[in-house]
Amino acid sequence: MDHRALLAGYVEAWWSAVGDFVDLLEQLDADDWSAPTDLAGWDVKAVASHTAHLESVVAGGPEESADIGAPSHVNGPMGQFTEIGVVTRRDREPAAIVEEIRTTAAVRHAALSAAPPQDPDAPADGIFGLIGWNTRTLLRNRPLDVWMHEQDIRRAVGRPGGLDSPGAQHTADYLVESFGYVVGKRVAPPAGTTAVLRVEGSSPVAVRVGDDGRAQRLDVVPEHATVELAMDRETFILLAGGRRPSAAEGVTIAGDRELGDRIVASLATTP
Repeated sequence: MDHRALLAGYVEAWWSAVGDFVDLLEQLDADDWSAPTDLAGWDVKAVASHTAHLESVVAGGPEESADIGAPSHVNGPMGQFTEIGVVTRRDREPAAIVEEIRTTAAVRHAALSAAPPQDPDAPADGIFGLIGWNTRTLLRNRPLDVWMHEQDIRRAVGRPGGLDSPGAQHTADYLVESFGYVVGKRVAPPAGTTAVLRVEGSSPVAVRVGDDGRAQRLDVVPEHATVELAMDRETFILLAGGRRPSAAEGVTIAGDRELGDRIVASLATTP
């Protein structure tokens, strides 16, 4: 495997997602910034502020701290960390937040272009390395995070789109890889169970539960699986992203309906 090409692909997907995100923010009206999103406790400005914070962090910006209080939507250390960027930017104008994202992302992109990452297993930069992430994990997660938040904002302000961008493709393909974990670990059906996931725009994923309870990916999609799920990309993102459980209405289930419903209810793998 060409690790440099792999990492470069992640950087390219992130840079494209950042461009799309900034373009969307620049189209918003003043009232749009206070629109509530699917993320508990966060309006559009909070989502943009969080993104600005993380882009600043990965670009080597100064460490931020804030008294976030005890909001009901914050759970655990990671939730506390992500809330800091929202609090520290609460009094900033939207234009300043947009400019921060544009500027800090450009700094990071220039650095990655000047010295392309080569070792996926090397510790990630800054705080992400301290929590155990390697370079591959950080670079792979940034386009997902940015694109997911672009979609959060699009839904909040009624501006659909961006479902066929490089960021969209990267995110959907990334999240379908969790299907085996969802089936084997979360749902835990009997050994021998086969399950297929078909998400429009991504390659189908088929898994079989072994005697050890793990769902191993199959090289060939079985003609008659125990259960098969099919959905469009937006439905999958809403479910896998934990945004709207009601999106399950858009899933077509063939085979074991009860098992299919359990799998759909367990698809969320990212906050």
